Amino acid sequence: MQITKQKVSPKVQKDILEMFAQLIADISQKEDALVFINDFLTETERIALAKRLAIIFYLDKKMSYQQIRKQIGVSSATIASVQSCLDQKSAGFLLALQYLKAEEWAGKWSQKLTSIFGKKDK
Repeated sequence: MQITKQKVSPKVQKDILEMFAQLIADISQKEDALVFINDFLTETERIALAKRLAIIFYLDKKMSYQQIRKQIGVSSATIASVQSCLDQKSAGFLLALQYLKAEEWAGKWSQKLTSIFGKKDK
């Protein structure tokens, strides 16, 4: 990805970023999110972001750098960079981890409840 060297005023940049964030907040269906992500991000950008999320998840699970490198094919430097953000309690990284944990928790409980009560037919 290349970014033009032409400067955008701080106000316009702030407005654009807020519009982008609102758009993301308004997408409530996973299928719609995937369509958006696939159209707005290059394959490289998608993979980089997904790997960053995986690193956050695996670090929280106390996986070693070596295990993470082997699992998702990233460098120790990339893992260390994410670890540093988590150590510094970077709000965005902590927010991502909170959502990842909530999704994992919901999935586990869904499986448990399904095994207890069975799957309801639609």
